Amino acid sequence: MRRVMWPGFAGLASATLGVSTGQLVATAIDQRAGPLYAVGGMVIDATPAPLKEFAVRTAGTYDKPLLLAGIAAAVAIVAAVLGIVADRRRWAGLTGFAALGGLGAAAALTRPGASALGVTPALISTLVTAGVLLVMLRPARPTAEPGGRAGLLDRRAFVGGVAVAAAVVTTAGVAASSRILGGAAARTRDRVRLPRPARPAAELAPGFVTPNADFYRVDTALSVPRVDADRWTLRVKGLVDRPFELSFDDLLREPMVEEHITLNCVSNEVGGPYAGTAKWLGVPLAALLRRAGVHAGADQIVARSVDGMTIGTPTATVLDSGTMPGTQQALLCVGMNGEPLPLEHGFPARMLTPGVYGYAGSCKWITEIELATFDAFDAYWVRRGYAARAPVKTASRIDRPGPFARLAAGPVVVAGVAWAQGRGIAAVEVQVDDGEWAPATLLPEPNLDTWTQWSYRWQARSGPHSLRVRAVDRTGAVQTNERASPFPNGATGWHTVAVTAT
Repeated sequence: MRRVMWPGFAGLASATLGVSTGQLVATAIDQRAGPLYAVGGMVIDATPAPLKEFAVRTAGTYDKPLLLAGIAAAVAIVAAVLGIVADRRRWAGLTGFAALGGLGAAAALTRPGASALGVTPALISTLVTAGVLLVMLRPARPTAEPGGRAGLLDRRAFVGGVAVAAAVVTTAGVAASSRILGGAAARTRDRVRLPRPARPAAELAPGFVTPNADFYRVDTALSVPRVDADRWTLRVKGLVDRPFELSFDDLLREPMVEEHITLNCVSNEVGGPYAGTAKWLGVPLAALLRRAGVHAGADQIVARSVDGMTIGTPTATVLDSGTMPGTQQALLCVGMNGEPLPLEHGFPARMLTPGVYGYAGSCKWITEIELATFDAFDAYWVRRGYAARAPVKTASRIDRPGPFARLAAGPVVVAGVAWAQGRGIAAVEVQVDDGEWAPATLLPEPNLDTWTQWSYRWQARSGPHSLRVRAVDRTGAVQTNERASPFPNGATGWHTVAVTAT
């Protein structure tokens, strides 16, 4: 057993130190090139859309930590096996570790915007792993002293040294990442003084706007991009007459507007949490496009993020935004609920297009806008089967009471939100136990591109009950009851909750 346990531990320990060193080196080059992040990004890109939807639905915001933990566990198992193999055949074990390093290098090179330096973390990780493995397997051989006690002591000392080294390297990597990457972004964000909008948004009742800390986050970034605003630029290019570039200071000098807009994720199930409303501050995107001079036929805006994500938005949707009474303009946002964009929500700037799902109009950490055509280019999610054009569907949700709640019989307030961006909500109706649909009371909505809060007073009788909600938009269209999954263009169906009154 010892003959197997020590080589297995040697493989695991050497890989731990090697991967930790690679992650540390990546902080000085590109955090995405770290072995775990690079392989994780490759796994995300290769995962079929339905499986991604399942991960978001099941794990929510924990999907990325769970993915990284799963990759780390898989590497640990493979490393332990390779350690055992290397104890018997050095060349075979080392070849296996070299193959793991090659996978990390390939993953780093395939990340959008990657450079040749991206292989450096994986290369160094492989060399450290191989070196530590060779040294650790040396004491595993029989020693001259009876019982092998000297060898055992040597092993214990070496194990302690490897553990300390791994802890030091990991801590240094976290500290370096925080200082080098997070520090510059946080410092520039702290210095930002948002300009006063030329057109401020009206103050709304408490509870209408989603606080920044509670606003949902769904994206493919395994680590939040930390962008130094002093080095950030936005390029507008492609099928335009006058390409141009803006620094963050240039952007802050542009005329700003403030708008309340509800943002929706296409991954949101019926009744799900991936919708939120914020007060956004930004530059009207249509004004920037007109400054560039959009060519006829350029029907798609391709927005690119610093992490390589591409978002495709219909050009007409942006140019026409805000032209109909009650609708809001597409923005290049710098502020959210009265403060600079949080790092996880796109600092220093993000694109926001009302009326379309986030994957088709909301690019975080934006750094480039290219005018193109839908025929010439498929954005990230479109290449994975999602619809190229993704208008938000009419939806409604019961927020209280919650599912399976136990209530006191008598008067109960049922409440929630409904939205039909660009059209607005005309009515919300509630059904109890397959009875008649009854009208809910609507609170005023600030514009057609936000959700509407609603409430319904219900006289609950003892026993189990089913509560159901549906909305009617201002065109008279009733929200469909046809159940559809989020893929490929948004979920549909009536939200239903089961409760018990006692």
